[in-house]
Amino acid sequence: MTFRTYLPFVVAMALVVVASNILVQFPVQGSLGSLSLADILTWGAFTYPVAFLVTDLANRRHGPSFARRVVFVGFVAAVTCSILVPPLLYRLGLIEFDTAAGRLVRIAIASGTAFLTAQLLDVTVFNWLRRQSWWRAPIFGTLAGSVVDTMVFFSIAFAAAFAFVGPSDAFALETAPLLGVLPAEAARWISWALGDLTVKLIIAVFALIPYRLIAARWSQPAVLA
Repeated sequence: MTFRTYLPFVVAMALVVVASNILVQFPVQGSLGSLSLADILTWGAFTYPVAFLVTDLANRRHGPSFARRVVFVGFVAAVTCSILVPPLLYRLGLIEFDTAAGRLVRIAIASGTAFLTAQLLDVTVFNWLRRQSWWRAPIFGTLAGSVVDTMVFFSIAFAAAFAFVGPSDAFALETAPLLGVLPAEAARWISWALGDLTVKLIIAVFALIPYRLIAARWSQPAVLA
């Protein structure tokens, strides 16, 4: 593989991860009835799922080994951005809070672990189903990766059980109505996770459109195994 072969996938993955790490700092303003979207969603939830599209296209075109290398680039970007981006945004006055160093490390560990686990799972599932109908490999790979990504990230980043990784976020651990409106109560981070996963699953379906359009330009995969 040449550098030019890797370049579009690596650049696309890096851009998605960097954009997501910036946009995750900004809640979605608005409401659905009595549900405040800012309580459960950030703009990063809309951009991050594109990483699965990049992984699936890399897998479709050049095979699983190539896709895994692209994922590792995204992993490095995810960890780096999780540590560097929040302080930068704070210094620029774009966000109102400064994150303690311990929290940054915990978020970086959560982000990197979730990204690597979920994307590699996506590669595995995609490769297992790639000879099935055109939509099964990307949709099932992305769905599996999205569930794992949400579970791993929010658990490590916020759950009390992972306090040994770094300082906890007291606000995230406070009990509140589930999704802000339901009678059942749970830690706030659980509502955040449910909102995040819902958006990922919706975008996974819509991502089939660009996947189909781009993959259709390739009459045959460059690598079949």
